[in-house]
Amino acid sequence: MAKGFISWSGGKDCCLAAYKARQQGTEIVYLLNMVTEDGQRSCSHGIAAQWIRQQADAMGIPLLQFPTTTDNYQSIFSNSLNELHCNGVTNGVFGDIDFEPHRDWIEKVCKPSGIVPVLPLWGRDQNKIVLEFIELGFQAKVIATRADLMGEEWLGRIVDKKFLKDISGVKKDITPCGEAGEFHTLVVDGPILKKRMEIRDAANVKRDEHWFWDIKRIDLAEKTRGGSF
Repeated sequence: MAKGFISWSGGKDCCLAAYKARQQGTEIVYLLNMVTEDGQRSCSHGIAAQWIRQQADAMGIPLLQFPTTTDNYQSIFSNSLNELHCNGVTNGVFGDIDFEPHRDWIEKVCKPSGIVPVLPLWGRDQNKIVLEFIELGFQAKVIATRADLMGEEWLGRIVDKKFLKDISGVKKDITPCGEAGEFHTLVVDGPILKKRMEIRDAANVKRDEHWFWDIKRIDLAEKTRGGSF
């Protein structure tokens, strides 16, 4: 089985991509997460970096977090791929679905290091992706929304079939996976987690053009059946 890292946000798409990549022959040996220059927040979804670390603990997979800025993001990401390749990692897993410019960027940064891009969700129907995620037993909660599309009432919602139905009824066009940044999630349970994440305290906060579910406390709980990842 090939060794791989996954570009990690903690959300539903990268979690399902990790699960599918494993099925397709890539063992995930590292989670790669870019954080803000001060190390406090994940660049992808704005969640506090400490909760990504706790999620990695729940999964039992080593997490690599690198501070970045807008100016040095690509160079830091590329350097991390070179280091991973030197340590025997051959594949890079990404949860992207249909945004062509980002796929072009992925191929651009992977090529110099010799890393092979793996995109298990690419080109699939978004409704089917979310339904598979739910039916596999994953559980994710909404942790951020674009304020012009989705209000704070969506924060903390579980991504389930009712959620899919509800967002389809919103007048503004919201994609089932939030691929255009309409909403972001944090996975708290599922087959790739050995422990369940229980969010005990959170508050709604608006920063710039987004609503965030600012988490204050998460406890890890034992599961009746451990993750099968």
